[in-house]
Amino acid sequence: FYAHVGKTGFGHEHGVEARLKSGHLQLGADRNAGEIVIDMTSFKADSDEARKYVGLEGSTDAGTRQGVDTNMLGPDVLNVAKYPTAVFKVSSIQQVKPKRPNAKTQYKLDGDFTLHGKTNKLSVLADVAKVEGFLRVYGHFSILQSDFGITPYRKVLGAVGVADRLTIWGELWVVE
Repeated sequence: FYAHVGKTGFGHEHGVEARLKSGHLQLGADRNAGEIVIDMTSFKADSDEARKYVGLEGSTDAGTRQGVDTNMLGPDVLNVAKYPTAVFKVSSIQQVKPKRPNAKTQYKLDGDFTLHGKTNKLSVLADVAKVEGFLRVYGHFSILQSDFGITPYRKVLGAVGVADRLTIWGELWVVE
């Protein structure tokens, strides 16, 4: 998983990567369609790969990355000691009717997303492609940190900080 974290004031944007802890999906299910568990302790900011994936240029030095990770994972933001996972309990996964011929196969995933101990409804439109005997399910969605009880990071009386809105990309490989 990758996330784009915007900036406020004189802050700078971040590309963040995270790892899947566990998950399963049942494409076409109209109830109990799966669960995706993200390992929040695996979050790492500003690797070259993460920055590139979310569309950011340049590199970030190791010291800055470490400082961002400490703030992001700590008690004032994600508090991973208390909330080590985020969970998307997928209630249904239904194929979306194509809008044009030869369009990508898409599914809509509906369910409840729990982050930082707070649960909200979430819908994700995902592209699905067959690749070497697997189904590659990939898409993105946006959330507001504040909707999950997270106060976006700020310092210097708010002159430096991150935006409330996060855009998150995910990619899963599902056995057919």
